[in-house]
Amino acid sequence: MTVAAARCLILTPTISSASSCSALLRFPTIVRRRRRRALSCSASPFASMDAPPEGYRTNVGICLADPSLTKAPAPLPSYSPFIYTDPPSPALPLISSLLPQIFSASRIDIPTAWQMPQGGIDPGEEPRAAAVRELREETGVTSAEIVAEAPNWLTYDFPADVRDKLNARWGTNWKGQAQKWFLFRLTGSDDEINLMGDGSEKPEFSEWTWMTPKQVIEKAVEFKKPVYEETLKHFAPYLQSDPTTSS
Repeated sequence: MTVAAARCLILTPTISSASSCSALLRFPTIVRRRRRRALSCSASPFASMDAPPEGYRTNVGICLADPSLTKAPAPLPSYSPFIYTDPPSPALPLISSLLPQIFSASRIDIPTAWQMPQGGIDPGEEPRAAAVRELREETGVTSAEIVAEAPNWLTYDFPADVRDKLNARWGTNWKGQAQKWFLFRLTGSDDEINLMGDGSEKPEFSEWTWMTPKQVIEKAVEFKKPVYEETLKHFAPYLQSDPTTSS
């Protein structure tokens, strides 16, 4: 399946600034006017907010980093792999290969679609507990610790064909998903990763690999890319840690 979508709207520049939430509250008329324009276009809008909006399925996103990830944020180096140069710097591939990498897997139903683990939040379940559960169900991993949590909910709309397919499966009428993202550090070995999961749910992935943040974004389906970009921007101080320092 080919999904064609583009970013329509980013309501706030980052998810790491608490002031961005207050700005939304101070200027409701501006936000409403921009949102109407976004919904009128043919692509999927993206937003960052302090609470999940109505009409969106609450969901957790899991950014699982390898054991080289540090547990404290570090100042961003001047050679950040999130800064894209034109022409590309020949040093970036080497630098990126030394940084902590992220788990990404291809879907069984759509082999060309690579993504980080995610899943719905059960009624009454806290997002943090849901993230731990989904990580275990989808990857079999239990040896991991939560290092950071994105402060805001990130939302995206389903493309029309995806929306119809998922709502028919779930018996719902969701516009899209509102996600709370968590950064995990794998504390065990790669051998623990099992795409059959813990056996409680039907497997979703056919293969997996470690990727750089840039590769994770490039391999994602179009309508998820803005959320991935914003998530990895927030976690960048952790993902760009010194690879020579053991933790």
